[in-house]
Amino acid sequence: MCVIFFCADAQPLAGGYKLILASNRDEFFARNTQTAAKWSNAEHVYGGIDLEPGREGGTWLAIGHSGGVFKVGALLNLTGEPKPRDAVGRGMIVADFVAKQDDRHSILSYNQDLLKDCTKYSAFNFVSIEIGPSSLPARVKLLSNVPPTLEEFENGGCYGFGNSLPHTPFEKVRHGQEAFQAIVKEHGQASVETLSGHLMQLLKKKHKFWPDVELKRRAPNWGEGLSSLNVHISEHGYGSRTHTVILVDGDNKMHFIEETMAGLDPEGEWRRTHIEKDFGNGNGI
Repeated sequence: MCVIFFCADAQPLAGGYKLILASNRDEFFARNTQTAAKWSNAEHVYGGIDLEPGREGGTWLAIGHSGGVFKVGALLNLTGEPKPRDAVGRGMIVADFVAKQDDRHSILSYNQDLLKDCTKYSAFNFVSIEIGPSSLPARVKLLSNVPPTLEEFENGGCYGFGNSLPHTPFEKVRHGQEAFQAIVKEHGQASVETLSGHLMQLLKKKHKFWPDVELKRRAPNWGEGLSSLNVHISEHGYGSRTHTVILVDGDNKMHFIEETMAGLDPEGEWRRTHIEKDFGNGNGI
């Protein structure tokens, strides 16, 4: 289970942001993971890395910048769908998109190629964002593989996606998107500290949006436990183990802020990482 809210705008208002993104990663607490950092094998990319044996090198959320273009990828499980026999690991879907810089890995080409071969993976939603020069609108796409569909969303909109298809969102995603949009409207030109603080508060909300017909259908046994933005199912050692906020301002300065569990107890220690990188108007990494 994961959730993501974002707004991508290549031409933000003065003092605003090209990218405002907030996401929770819901996973088993014992799963081995590297915290957010610059990737050693792709120094223009920032994000966490899965270290689970057999899944090493994949990621659920990352951002890259090269040639004056930001690329963001996020992977969300589609809950409650049958798993194909000999399913291929999905973690490299995001990693390949953000790390590789050739034309085949542009947002359009990458999604078109993935759409042709997406049924070999377990069910997923793949969110991809491309923000280039201010003269061009940001591009936002969502690819789901059950059934294989590819949708495009407009520059400047506030969007929220979770572990269901986009037109049948869980209640927590629907309410979360409304709250996210209100934060963007009120604080979208505020300081990094103010805006990220409000977004982190949203990600940590424990209110359960239950009952939820779609969530109950997809997860009949765990549904109520998964119905909050900030998930904690103690008997299964599972929940929202990482909160992430990514901001890119109008001058291409990126802030990648992550709060992640240091151990196996969500009531215990959390580690906070704040990466700042000024990409300016050039092509540097």
